[in-house]
Amino acid sequence: MAALVKSDNKTLPKKEHDIFKSIAKLYEQKQYKKGIKAADTVLKKFPDHGETLCMKGLCLNSLDKKEEAYALVKLGLKNDMRSHVCWHVHGLLYRSDKEYLKAIQAYKQALRVDPQNMLILRDNSLLQIQMRDFDGFVETRRRILTEKPQNKTHWMAFAVANYLAGNLGEASRIIDQYQSSVQPGQRVKDYEESELVLYKNRCLEEQGLFNEALEHLDKEKKLGDGRVRLGDEARGAPPAARQVHRGGQKLQGALARV
Repeated sequence: MAALVKSDNKTLPKKEHDIFKSIAKLYEQKQYKKGIKAADTVLKKFPDHGETLCMKGLCLNSLDKKEEAYALVKLGLKNDMRSHVCWHVHGLLYRSDKEYLKAIQAYKQALRVDPQNMLILRDNSLLQIQMRDFDGFVETRRRILTEKPQNKTHWMAFAVANYLAGNLGEASRIIDQYQSSVQPGQRVKDYEESELVLYKNRCLEEQGLFNEALEHLDKEKKLGDGRVRLGDEARGAPPAARQVHRGGQKLQGALARV
């Protein structure tokens, strides 16, 4: 939520700006009445400050005062159309009322103002996956990865996004690209790594690349009963089939929400 209040210091004097920043903390702590009180302190001197109006509206929304909340947020947005905070809060209100398409549109407006805002990108990606907008999800995860390429989770989420969009080959290549960026001695053979190996193997299998899938398992030294998961013998090996499927599903579900 800290990124939500990345306001322009020139808009408010330091004292009021600090009070404004505290509103987000109070909101996170679910101290909505204190958040409203802090907003009123700022609005007493700067009644047209758009971002403060929106943050007050966000707190009111959490107290189920929706009519007043929407009125304040719309007024705040009208007063500061170039604020990513105002657009983001607008999207949060729509999301709270399950108006997901409208929320996504508001997030997109916020990202036009602040294209690199990780919090808004993440919120947008969560709604895109919920609405099964897989192509949009791919693009948002690409942007997140571009901003934070050192983060393994973002690589894997980008691979999952491509898988969900039907780009199985691209999902495999993304996993390969990540793994090739890791120094051999730094690649830890733990549970998380095994889940990743199984997920890539699933991508290969679903493309019908059974020989490549076998070679991949051999290379990863995780062959075992996995061999009969592939090809004509798949039906005779339910334990291995469950292992590969369960591993992929678990990884996919977790990464789609990061």
